[in-house]
Amino acid sequence: MTPNLIRQAAIVLSNLLTFSSPADAKLSEFFRNNRDLGTKERAFVAESVYGVLRRLRFLSTVTANDENDPDDARKLILAWLLRVQGMSIRELEPMLSEQQKEWAHLIKAKATDNLPLAVQADVRDWLWDKLVAQYGEAEALTIARSMHEQATLDLRVNTIKGTRDEVMAKFIAENTSGETNVTKTPYSPIGIRMPNRMNIGRHVLFTEGKIEVQDEGSQLLAHLVAVKRGMMVADFCAGAGGKTLAMGALMRNTGRLYAFDVSEKRLHNLGQRLKRSGLSNLNAQVISSETDPKLKRLNGKFDRVLVDAPCSGLGTLRRNPDLKWRQTPQDVAELNVKQTNILARAAKLTKVGGRLIYATCSLLSDENEQIAEQFLASHPDFKLLNAAQILAQHQIELDTGDYLKLLPHLHNTDGFFAAVFEKMGATTAPVPSGGNAVEAMLQASSEPEPSPVIEEVAVEEAPAKAIKKAAVKKEPKPKVAKAPKDDSATSAKVSKTKASTTKASTAKTKVVKA
Repeated sequence: MTPNLIRQAAIVLSNLLTFSSPADAKLSEFFRNNRDLGTKERAFVAESVYGVLRRLRFLSTVTANDENDPDDARKLILAWLLRVQGMSIRELEPMLSEQQKEWAHLIKAKATDNLPLAVQADVRDWLWDKLVAQYGEAEALTIARSMHEQATLDLRVNTIKGTRDEVMAKFIAENTSGETNVTKTPYSPIGIRMPNRMNIGRHVLFTEGKIEVQDEGSQLLAHLVAVKRGMMVADFCAGAGGKTLAMGALMRNTGRLYAFDVSEKRLHNLGQRLKRSGLSNLNAQVISSETDPKLKRLNGKFDRVLVDAPCSGLGTLRRNPDLKWRQTPQDVAELNVKQTNILARAAKLTKVGGRLIYATCSLLSDENEQIAEQFLASHPDFKLLNAAQILAQHQIELDTGDYLKLLPHLHNTDGFFAAVFEKMGATTAPVPSGGNAVEAMLQASSEPEPSPVIEEVAVEEAPAKAIKKAAVKKEPKPKVAKAPKDDSATSAKVSKTKASTTKASTAKTKVVKA
């Protein structure tokens, strides 16, 4: 640590305190513009800045001369070193100016008895009120304080390319410190936990696609979807695709897996991860919104639909502490509308007997139980399944009730919520004649188990892989023709019917083997 390094950290923090954009993006930009900083110097800047953001309300209190005193980034860094890291003034004195020494003595002497609970929790008043209403004061404070700690580094083993035991053996063999720095995650059967942060991006296991960085809670969500070989599965808000890749591995590279997202950039990042993963059953598709017209012809076709909905992210404060200062009650209210609309649209994609999984990384019931309950009230054709029972079927002993509810202080994961809904049977609609017969036939072909032949939609796909064509034979009782075993394109003549047939009625439907 040097005076210049403390100054650099204060510069970064001052920029972050505007809360105009995500902290990780601004920090990355700073490091790109200061490539002369070494690994240890970068680590100090990142740790001190994130340390202040985790304890900002407490540190603002001990650095303020009066209630309205604005935050000073230099004082906040100094307060973090003295009051959170436990350094002494004597240790810091050689690096401090005369003014900073004066600040240090005032900060060290500041009494913090009987601070308001919201200050002890280091959250804004509105968030504290919501947490207390939901969990009670004692547990709300415990939850908030658990977010003051830095998250562990959790890895998911890509079972397409290796086993957990193989990956652990390599990490342990590389350990030269004599300490056990790698353990199995307590719940996820494919997870590894690294208590000490390390740069995993250039590790051979990462570059070869044998591991991915993924919180254990996120891994458990992939298991909760309960995918099976040969299914047709949608990740409706895929983002960078961590859960998508996990599900693809659980499907053993079979079936059809779609990753939908409104962000082309996020799906591009998924494409980079896909190259390492060894998966070939994944197609990423950009959509304009949950109401994109291209989704219409996929209604009722998916065995599993995962909605990892956009949310406040307040369950990830160990990793993203700036969110508790950036989010507002109005933001949560707007997110509730999006969550409701996205879940309702995703429900239409689910086939009869299929499952719809709603998930967030939020701590708030506004975004979790309330959305699930409203969905069930407005969709009588869906029923709630018990999350603990589903996980038990995968030999995961974790019982949080009907819903999956993960909390940092209980499970040492990010805060996660998930609900599993199953679509119940409905009366099959009659098949109209004429040009709409094929479309009606497709929408009537929902079964609890994945069909051997899955209809493909005419949309652009992000791994550029051509979909092989096969025609559909149309008989008095229409059925989708099975694709041949070698997946080669075949054609079938359209039989004549007693009713007059137009050219439109002979339109070919694209199919692929599931």
